[in-house]
Amino acid sequence: MYNFFVAKESVNGNKAKITGADYNHITNVLRLKVGEEILISVLGASHLSKIEDIDDSAVTVEIIKENYQDTSLPVKIHLFQGLPKSDKLELIIQKTVELGVESITPVEMERCVVKLDGKKKDGKTARWQAIAESAAKQSKRTNIPKVESVLSYKQMLEKIRDLDLFIIPYENAKGMQATKETLQSIKSGMSVGVLIGPEGGFSDNEIELAKVLNAKTVSLGKRILRTETAAITAVSMLMLYAEMNLD
Repeated sequence: MYNFFVAKESVNGNKAKITGADYNHITNVLRLKVGEEILISVLGASHLSKIEDIDDSAVTVEIIKENYQDTSLPVKIHLFQGLPKSDKLELIIQKTVELGVESITPVEMERCVVKLDGKKKDGKTARWQAIAESAAKQSKRTNIPKVESVLSYKQMLEKIRDLDLFIIPYENAKGMQATKETLQSIKSGMSVGVLIGPEGGFSDNEIELAKVLNAKTVSLGKRILRTETAAITAVSMLMLYAEMNLD
């Protein structure tokens, strides 16, 4: 069943209108018809709906079951990703949104190869946000995760002060027992940040600065992972723990 995000202003009672790019997708790509069922997400709530009318500019749907499903996680996972090369961040955004992250923040770090100026940052952020929206629709998320503007490492350190827990998968971290203990400290409702280094990894200074703010280093296993693999693995680990132990 297809899922679409609808602004609160487009809902009137048990009716909602879908316009713009989603209207075009429904009518010209998916070729959905009157009477077919879809999901609409409004302000984080998912509603089972039926297409009632299709005109030249809008698809009108009737909400037939409110709060149809809740795909959110019992914890809020915030991914902080060292800027990787090429289009790796696009893959990271797509997959981690599918897995359930609440937000993604690209971070400029000492060993990042990629450097973005102001105009490039704005253009990239808009594209990354569009990828997040597409992935949220595909995975039937009830909200669209926010892709934040690129931050410096110093700016990121200020941002993580508001989190309940901040973890760093790090190749020099102790074994899996420490990782297990960190996971077991997570409780329902917590906000958990995870920082993934770029291709060049972390500098010693970056690790020490994060530890001052009580960051926990964890292991993802004995193997050295690519940055995109590490991001997907870390978020998968948090997602699975939350789904299996906190629901």
